[in-house]
This record gives sequence, structure tokens and C-alpha cells, in this order.
Amino acid sequence: MEPLFAFTPAQEIEQRICRVQSEMAAEGVDALLVTSNTNIYYTTGRVINGYVYIPASGHAVYFVRRPVGIEGDNVVYIHKPEQILGKIEELGLSRPDTLGYELGALDCVTFSRLDKAFDGIRSVNISPLFRRVRSVKSAYEIDKLKLSGVKHERVYRRIPHIYREGMTDIELQIEIERVSRLEGCLGQFRIAGESMELFMSNILVGDNADAPTPYDFAMGGRGLDPSLPVGADGTVIKGGMSVMVDSNGNFTGYMTDMTRVYALTQLNELASRAHQCSIDICRCLEREAKPGVAASHLYETAMAMVKERDLERYFMGYAQKAGFIGHGVGIEINELPVIAPRSRDILALNNVIAIEPKFVIPHVGAVGIENTYVVTDSGLKSLTNAPEGIVSLL
Repeated sequence: MEPLFAFTPAQEIEQRICRVQSEMAAEGVDALLVTSNTNIYYTTGRVINGYVYIPASGHAVYFVRRPVGIEGDNVVYIHKPEQILGKIEELGLSRPDTLGYELGALDCVTFSRLDKAFDGIRSVNISPLFRRVRSVKSAYEIDKLKLSGVKHERVYRRIPHIYREGMTDIELQIEIERVSRLEGCLGQFRIAGESMELFMSNILVGDNADAPTPYDFAMGGRGLDPSLPVGADGTVIKGGMSVMVDSNGNFTGYMTDMTRVYALTQLNELASRAHQCSIDICRCLEREAKPGVAASHLYETAMAMVKERDLERYFMGYAQKAGFIGHGVGIEINELPVIAPRSRDILALNNVIAIEPKFVIPHVGAVGIENTYVVTDSGLKSLTNAPEGIVSLL
């Protein structure tokens, strides 16, 4: 038998449950049912096939279908969700008047089944609640992110040593991913948002960086097949082209996000100037981004710097532009807060955000950097510290 909290300290999980319950109280939610792998992981420290039932007060109940062999207080094995309400009553818990569901993650068929199993109980959407709670990281979570950042940096420092003459973008990507897996990368790339998919890395060489993609990513790429239309497309790496590497940083279940640019030869003046602008934006926002600052202010500050240097045409894409320059990271990519012009998010202490002011220069490719930061009282502290200048592959 294995304890439920074999991988995460029970005290850490208790603190997370308490934060969820505080938000529930503010919204008048009697109980909620966690169904997504992401939030099951957040509320248990592991992924199970089952449900986490969180009442407005008291301990959570863990309804498990698989795997067998988990034990602990309030662990209840079930075969189907229709058993949950009866088990709740057997445990002496009150029948809720309202029950929260992750309607941002549940498919219609599953929701209909659950709603029928809890017949007569009003359903509410608690997906935004979880996004708010998870946006502020605990010390335990930040330690996991720091470790991912260290390992992520090690991989990027090795990239010039794994390049071989005549390589295509996909061949370089495969070698980067091999090094990354050997460093301990889990390979999984969880992304919040509708219908957004990506493999372990996004490697963009030359004009492929400007190929529009259906996904809401900062950079695109046509990909190798219409079934995954993003990223490397088989372009041969040549002089004068930028090689932008945005590779998976999931080494601990918590992901850092980092982008760096490589090249065989010196890039043209426009590309070099744009890349330096990206670095300068990051330095500026590192000072500006403190608790209480509006996320939209950070976007406006970056855009003002871009316009001042006459680089707006190339900013965040050329043929197709992204409407943001940063986002929260953690268990998923694209957590809160969102750094965008119409964002209503306000930075909080211990938010973890990726800032990625990028440019696409025709006939050169993508330039610019991305770092993952922790929001502190004195500004942003970087967790991804690989060299930021354009790195030679030779």
C-alpha cells in the first residue's frame, strides 16, 4: 500500500485545500468536484483516475478508481461517479446545495453524467477559481520551479555543442530533446487553453518562424504535418538565419519557459537591434513588475519601448501577431496572470510569469528572449539564466 501523499508533503496539500476553500467561501460555493488531471495533481500531488471532493470546510475526500493500493485518511475507492453522493453522506458530510465543476475542462457528456449523479444540486463553474488559486505559488512550488530552471539552463548551454553542419531544424530539435530527457525532462507539455497542442519543443529556423499557426502562441511555424501545424518544418540551418529555441522545461511537474536564439553567422543589423530591444524590455519589466502592478501596464511599457525603436511592425510576429507578451507558468503553460493590453490581472507576490517579447524579421527569422520569473516585492527574479545574447552555433 502507498500513502496518498507519498510525493508531496501533506501540509503542502492542506494549505492548498485551505486556499481553495477560502475562494469557495468568497463565492458561496458549498463544495466542488475536481476532475482534471491538472487540478487533481494540484490537490493531491499525484495524478489519479478519480475525483477530489472539497467541501466548504473540513478535509477533502479522495474518490479513487485507479490505481489500486493508495491508502490514507478520506481515501474512498469507487467504481463509478454515481457512488460519490452516497459515500459523502456515509462520511457524515452535508449534502451541498451548490457544487462546483471545472466547466472549462469537462466535456459535455461527462458533465451531464456528473450533474445527473448529483441531481437536484445546483452546478457552478469553478475553473476560474482554480486558475486564481494556482497563480500564486507556495515556497514548495517555487522550489520545484527553481530546480526546473536550473536543469533547463543546463540543456540550453549544451545546444552549441550538439549542432552539426547541415542539420535541419527537426534534427536539432531531436538532439535537444534527447539531451533534455537525459537531464530529467518529463517530456509532458501541459498547456491551458482550448485546442492548443505542442510537442516537447518549438524550434524555429529562418522564415518558418513567420508561418501562421492556428494556436495562440507567440511564435508559429508550419510544422511537419497538418495534424500538428506548429514548429519545425525541416528547414536546413544556414548562415543569416536565426534559430529560436523554445524548449520544454518540465523537469519537476512544474514548468519553466525559456527562449534563446542561436545562429551560424552574425545576423543583420535589424535582427540584432530587435533582439537587444527584447533584452532591454525584460530588464525594464524586471524593475516594473511588482505586486499590485497591472499586467496591462507591463504590456504598455513594452510596447512603448518597441515603438520608440521603430520595431512595431516586427513585434510578436510579422504575418500574424500574438496579442500578449507574457503569461503565468506552473503546472501548465498559459496560467494567470496574462500580460496583454486588455488583461485585468493584477500582479501578486509569488506569481510566476514568463515574459517573451519577440520579433520576426523577414528573411532572418525570430529573435528575442523569454525568461520565467517569480514576482517579488522588489521586482522580478529570473529562474532561467542561460546567456541571453545571440549565441553562435559554431
